[in-house]
Amino acid sequence: MMFASDNMGPAAPEIIDAIARANEGHHMPYGNDPVTPEVVAAVRALFEAPEAAVHLVATGTAANALALATLANPWDGIFMHRVAHAEEDECGAPEFYTGGAKMVLVDGEKGKMTPEGLKAAIARTGDKGVHGVQRGPVTITNITEVGSLYTLDEIRALTDVAKSYGLKTHLDGARMANACAALGCTPAEMTWKAGIDAVSFGGTKNGCLGVEAVIFFDPAQARETELRRKRGGHLFSKHRFLSAQMRAYVKDGLWLRLAEQANARCAELAEGITALPGAQIEAEPQGNMIFAHLPRRAHKRAMEAGAKYYLFPFDVSLDGPEDELIRCRFVCDWSCTPQSVQDLLGHFRG
Repeated sequence: MMFASDNMGPAAPEIIDAIARANEGHHMPYGNDPVTPEVVAAVRALFEAPEAAVHLVATGTAANALALATLANPWDGIFMHRVAHAEEDECGAPEFYTGGAKMVLVDGEKGKMTPEGLKAAIARTGDKGVHGVQRGPVTITNITEVGSLYTLDEIRALTDVAKSYGLKTHLDGARMANACAALGCTPAEMTWKAGIDAVSFGGTKNGCLGVEAVIFFDPAQARETELRRKRGGHLFSKHRFLSAQMRAYVKDGLWLRLAEQANARCAELAEGITALPGAQIEAEPQGNMIFAHLPRRAHKRAMEAGAKYYLFPFDVSLDGPEDELIRCRFVCDWSCTPQSVQDLLGHFRG
């Protein structure tokens, strides 16, 4: 009953097998192994972008920060939702890697920016000449930090606003596979066909041991990204172990199958929580994440039985009125089983 994060899940067997195969023999370091060119070609094919620049790193924070550092000057503002992952959970990494770019936060319901909100934020930035930060890139998180989903039309509306000001747009795709599975769209449709200039294509949350692809659809960005990755300490010596993971991840649609499994378990869990007396779901889940409110007694039963998930706020006590509703978050990873969902629901019911 592990529902705290999709980071908790194991690596998929196909990924472990690929790493084991990559461990055979000796190969040149720093991406000069035989696997890396195959991965670049496979990722380009997946995104229908034959000239895209593709660079692998081990963490989502590195992927986002390095991508934004390539798109932003130190004196720029980077536009994002107020609860974007890059704002709330990366310990200032985008500011660090960009050399000081400012995060310009945009409000919007359900963790999503609106075109009107983004336009207003851009319009009031960069109007002080040399005395203020300049207009820089936009970054969109899909799936968002509150579990909501940007549709393709919503992404296009935001990139249209950015382009009207001559700005680039980055997609934080740590859970992009779950978003594609939910929308039934291709990676190309969610990214460059919708106006996205760069994407962090995540694998770690979806069955990989640790690999993310930083993709720029304009190959002119390739050299700068390569240098920033090295300078930032994220060019692996034994790069073949990153490449082996990503090759297995994109092969035969594994990335999508794993995300579909996680989304399906999340839908089952949401249906079960909705049927619980006194429970409330904040919004119908669109991917693999649920925010809900359950009575304290239900949380106590589940956690005493070994269930793992987050309560909000983190320091809330399980001692108190039994019927008081406490907010929580559940995230399903690819390995979550129907039985584990039913076990959790059973403990909630008592």
